[in-house]
Amino acid sequence: MSLPNFPEKYQGEPVMRPEDTISMRKRFGNFPKVDAPEGLILCLKNDLPYQLRWKVPVQKVGKVMGDFYLVRSTRGRVGVLSNFGIGAPVVASLTEEMMAWGVKRFIILSWGGALQTSLNTGDIVLVDQAIRDEGVSHHYLPAEKHVNADASLTEALKQNLNINTEKIAVGATWTTDAPYRETREEILCYQAEGIQVVEMEIAALFALAKVRGVQASAVVVAADKLANLTWEMPSDMKRINRSFEFAYRAVIQTLNEGA
Repeated sequence: MSLPNFPEKYQGEPVMRPEDTISMRKRFGNFPKVDAPEGLILCLKNDLPYQLRWKVPVQKVGKVMGDFYLVRSTRGRVGVLSNFGIGAPVVASLTEEMMAWGVKRFIILSWGGALQTSLNTGDIVLVDQAIRDEGVSHHYLPAEKHVNADASLTEALKQNLNINTEKIAVGATWTTDAPYRETREEILCYQAEGIQVVEMEIAALFALAKVRGVQASAVVVAADKLANLTWEMPSDMKRINRSFEFAYRAVIQTLNEGA
């Protein structure tokens, strides 16, 4: 994908700025009245912060197109944003606002479809690279197949994920805007390349972070499976929920250590 009509786009000055959106939200009382956390979890499992609030206490401090929490044990250094929708455009827009507010480190905690036969429901993938098969990243960076996670943040996250014996894979994801257009031919191609999972947001986050000079990494829990060229859903959520809790704790620890 490319933007051939406006090759000068990447040096252009945007008309709308995230700082202005924050000012508008504050003016209408729709922005948290706290200092910006140093690190932020973009949590695609909407109920996770509330579901785990007795194990990992959080303070809900407002809404930013979703529910915004601070993790109490971090004393405001780590925030969690959830229940904001799905897809690269919403993640990029929210991340722009959070960066303008002052957040410097981002980890997206998501779920996706397993592309490798070795991955099972509930397995955890630490994402170090994303295939840019969505639209948003191409508004930030010229066309290229991949964009990388921040190496130092990803390495710190890897160390915290490996503390226990959970099954952890490290590798790339395929980010797409169109889940109902994930074709057999693409799946076979990406399987051969060793791509681990498919999801809808990560390439946009990585591209935005690279352009803006902040850190970003990602963790994906395999929730369904496409590796056998059929859509295989889990029989229950037990292992998926356990993996999300394990990953959530590791992500909080990583962001808090870097704060």
